[in-house]
Amino acid sequence: MVKPPASDPLDSLVDLACRDGVDIRPTLLRVVTDLYVQKPLHSAEEETQFVELALGLVEAVDLQTRVAVAAALSAYPAAPAVVLQKLANITHSGAADAVGSDRNDLIDLFFSASPEDRRLILINLDVASGQTARRPLPIASELLRRLESAALKNNPGEFSRVLERALGISRDLAEKITYDNSGEPIVVAAKAIGLKAEVLQRILLFLNPLIGQSSRRLYELSRLFEDITEATAEHMLTIWRTSVRRHSVHASIYWNDERPATRSAAKPASHRLVGDRDGHRIRYKSNER
Repeated sequence: MVKPPASDPLDSLVDLACRDGVDIRPTLLRVVTDLYVQKPLHSAEEETQFVELALGLVEAVDLQTRVAVAAALSAYPAAPAVVLQKLANITHSGAADAVGSDRNDLIDLFFSASPEDRRLILINLDVASGQTARRPLPIASELLRRLESAALKNNPGEFSRVLERALGISRDLAEKITYDNSGEPIVVAAKAIGLKAEVLQRILLFLNPLIGQSSRRLYELSRLFEDITEATAEHMLTIWRTSVRRHSVHASIYWNDERPATRSAAKPASHRLVGDRDGHRIRYKSNER
């Protein structure tokens, strides 16, 4: 009996993807991409088969799958330009609801990812954005000075408040960036607002002991700062700001809860939850007003 050609397993996967009950399209796209990049050269038939299959699947898979596929193809010298362009177009276009959902998914994906996967996501944003480098955001020098000062004093609460204002993001997200124990979000923020490399290094050294006491982590974050572009940082910042608009009502509730004149005495638990994250926050804001 003659053995089937090597390409037949792909046809079997395509048939399986069409069956009801199980959506294996994400797995299928990952598998065919892995098989594709394993060979340095492809025949015209193989190239056509991969392109047609990939183009038919990229819109139907989840964000994490597209990130993995784009990263694999971006590292492959002969990757089909039409597939990379399709991935880039999906990143920047489509229905408004789908884009908003993808951005929220990307925020969750980014903050839950390992340091290696975070670098992968940022590299993919750089490749997919197709944008030229832009000038950093025009941030007041006083805000930049206050950011560095808060970090040098090991005051993450003040740092997150200044970062919230500098980036135009929600308070929750500013705290998430500040208290992150891996450091990539702060690198993105620093790139977006135009911090110099030496200032970022001082911030990383003093703001979070888990980062500052690891010479390897400091080196990896410094290298990441050099590797990503302003366009990448701006793209991620746009995603963060979109989250602000989608949750603006929630953010305003937390702000009002901290005003002494409007806080309800019937809800002390909520008051304590806000204070526990940053022990001096409530007293600090009360003294400011």
